[in-house]
Amino acid sequence: CAYRIGIYNKKSFRGKEKTITMAENNKNKNKVQIDPTYAHLQPQAVNVEQAVLGALMIDSDAFSVVSELLKPDTFYDPRHKRIYQAIQVMNMEERPVDIMTLADQLAKTGELDKVGGAQYLMDISAGMASAAHVESHARILAQKYMQRQLIHYAGDIETMAYEEGVDVDELMQKAEGELFQLSQNNMKQDYTQIDPVVKEAVAILQRAAQNSGGLTGIPTGYRGLDDMTSGWQPSDLVIIAGRPAMGKTSFALSIAKNVAVDYDVPIGFFSLEMNNVQLVNRLISNVCEISGKKILNGQLEQPEWERLDKKLRKLTGAPIYIDDTPGLSVFELRTKARRLVREKGVKLLMIDYLQLMNANGMKFGSRQEEVSTISRSLKGIAKELNIPVLALSQLSRNVENREGLEGKRPQLSDLRESGAIEQDADMVLFVHRPEYYHIYQDEKGNDLHGMAQIIIAKHRKGSVGDVLLNFRGEFTRFQDPQDAAAAPVEEGGEIVGSRMNGGGQDGSPLPPPPAENLPF
Repeated sequence: CAYRIGIYNKKSFRGKEKTITMAENNKNKNKVQIDPTYAHLQPQAVNVEQAVLGALMIDSDAFSVVSELLKPDTFYDPRHKRIYQAIQVMNMEERPVDIMTLADQLAKTGELDKVGGAQYLMDISAGMASAAHVESHARILAQKYMQRQLIHYAGDIETMAYEEGVDVDELMQKAEGELFQLSQNNMKQDYTQIDPVVKEAVAILQRAAQNSGGLTGIPTGYRGLDDMTSGWQPSDLVIIAGRPAMGKTSFALSIAKNVAVDYDVPIGFFSLEMNNVQLVNRLISNVCEISGKKILNGQLEQPEWERLDKKLRKLTGAPIYIDDTPGLSVFELRTKARRLVREKGVKLLMIDYLQLMNANGMKFGSRQEEVSTISRSLKGIAKELNIPVLALSQLSRNVENREGLEGKRPQLSDLRESGAIEQDADMVLFVHRPEYYHIYQDEKGNDLHGMAQIIIAKHRKGSVGDVLLNFRGEFTRFQDPQDAAAAPVEEGGEIVGSRMNGGGQDGSPLPPPPAENLPF
């Protein structure tokens, strides 16, 4: 006779029917026990688990070799989990581990009978002559454990994907979040002998010596800032913070223009606050020196149309890659950043701004914990890709409640929502415009009209201090004071084949040039 049984996935409660005979069923009883949770045998290596535990009982140094690779959950057999946990406790208490002491420890916790008694411990250790291959065996177990975790993760995602009305975007973010957390939990960094690191450090020093400006990183485009930072350094997380209306985005765009247009260094710009057209409009205003209001309403005078045509060619073809995905998660950012570095050779990432990001797919007790995870992840991205990451950040309202010249200066404690931002950052810059608070002179008597202070409040690799820049709000531009004084606004150049060369005799704004004459 024959009957039907359902092989069920515990996570989804879906069954696949399989027809078997009674004879086949009796035969199956003699096979390896199948894990009912997943309806088939999980990745495991019980004999290797026994080999590792045996090595730990005969060699006191073996635990230091495997302790970073293994934890109790790494072991598939429940008995072996308990045994390893006992060995872990004994090593933390600096007690010797052998058959007798281990049996005594298990007896104290009431688990000796659960693992098969002292006889089972003797059976495990009897099969081991040495602990020579314990590290290789431990790596096998770690890989099997990772396989089981991936199966569990995939089962959860599969179950949710079958649910009616599931939000696919949320599910994707959850999948990315859980996979990221899984990889972080199992990521191990091996040590490096110092010689190759010394060689690399000397090579960087020699390159800096050959550069008259002493730059070892990507130029910022500002002399004072380059002098203090030596450029944006690889693997650094740089936080650019300020209160609303201080010009954080304008400063970021000025840096983007300096790096990508003036130095031809590819950058990736992730804008969570503005869409790509708004962002590019501000870049056009910056590069072409045309007020943002006129860019918005199109009421340009003839010299401005000429300047637009001439200077826009600088921006066209610039290696700037903009992503304006709203509500971007840090896991999506990591994926996109890897792709930009791999496919476009991007050397610097900019994010506007940190508090608009999320870490969907992970559970947090508070928003502070989530922001901490985001800032830690941004630092991880900078290290993994070996490029500087510049992230804009909001400041709390504490600044507004303080009085006086010094009171209005931002402090590290003003960073909004998480102290982890300060801890994770290699450099923290504050964009501060005293003029906004009707402060027109600093303590040294310098005129602060139209000026902005870039305050380096934290610098892990160098000194802290202030850099004074000129702020041209109408052009959303920051520039060196000497450049602002020396460089008059150009009146444009000759435009061939443009209708702007005729008309406009009454001084009224001219119509835009035909699209074929624009450099895009």
